[in-house]
Formats: sequence, structure tokens, C-alpha cells
Amino acid sequence: MSIVSQVILNADDELRYPSSGELKSIEDFLKTGSQRMQIVSTLSENEKKIVQEASKKLWQKHPDYISPGGNAYGQRERAQCLRDYGWYLRLVTYGVLAGDKEPIETIGLIGAREMYNALGVPMEGMADAISCLKDASLGLLSDEDAKATAPYFDYLIQGMS
Repeated sequence: MSIVSQVILNADDELRYPSSGELKSIEDFLKTGSQRMQIVSTLSENEKKIVQEASKKLWQKHPDYISPGGNAYGQRERAQCLRDYGWYLRLVTYGVLAGDKEPIETIGLIGAREMYNALGVPMEGMADAISCLKDASLGLLSDEDAKATAPYFDYLIQGMS
């Protein structure tokens, strides 16, 4: 939920107008709108490149995942992994756009851990995969944009650990 929605809902729950501090937080949020839009554009326009680079790094780190008996062995399994990496990258863009980690939690983390455990997917590998996505993504951003984006990846990594 964005800061704007949070402020409105909190004020409405308490039957009051937003406080000056809450209005300031909305103002600060709006000031970063252009930056957040640029980050999302860069990540979404480079999804394929990011996913390819991240998966290459992950397979180098864990070659057993793509070896016979590994969770990503075979064309279909590997394609599913790449699909998931793109999905997690998209979740990060939702968080950046909203300026909040809530979309990542509600859309991506709730139930994901249980699903991967049920499928026998190593959670260490998922955390490593998100870390590889983070590295590939942040490498395309300016230092300032990378600093603003990193916490969303870190939140996903923590949720997978």
C-alpha cells in the first residue's frame, strides 16, 4: 500500500484529517516519483538481460541445480526458474513504484516459501537467485537509484531465507 493510501486510511480510521507530519510524508513520497518511475522503466526494459545475467551467475554458483537430479535440470524446469526470476523482478518494481514493501509481501512472499518447500526447491537457492537478480539489476542503475532499490531486493532475500 502506498504512503498516500496509508495516510488516508489511518486518518479515516481515526475520523480526522491527515496531520502535518503525514502530509509531509506524502510530499516527500511525491518528490521521489520521477526517480521511482525511472527505476521501474530501467528494470522492466532490461528484464531479459537481468534474468539472463542473474541465472548465469546462479548456475555458476550452484551447478548442481542444472545437473541431472537438480531442481532446474531440463528445459522445462529451467524455463520455470527463469519465469520465476522475471516474476520476482516484477515484484521489486511494484514495491519501488509504490514506495512500499507491502506489494512484495502480499503478492509474492505469502505462500511462496511454503510452495517452494513443498516442491523441494532449496530456499538457499531462491535467496541466492534473488541476490543474483539484485546484483544484475543494480548494475544497470545509478548509485542513487541502486540505493533506493536495494531494500526491496533485500526484503525478498530475507523472505526467502
